[in-house]
Amino acid sequence: MQDTTKLAATAMDDRNAWRWGFTPQAELWNGRLAMVGFFIALFLVLS
Repeated sequence: MQDTTKLAATAMDDRNAWRWGFTPQAELWNGRLAMVGFFIALFLVLS
């Protein structure tokens, strides 16, 4: 007989789940927002 119960996905298995700390996704967003802020500041200084 087969076991047909399905396990629920945990937060660690879900790629889009919110996780605290220095995760790779958090570092990507941090870098992107830093680049946006840098270019906005550069634009304001040069204009």
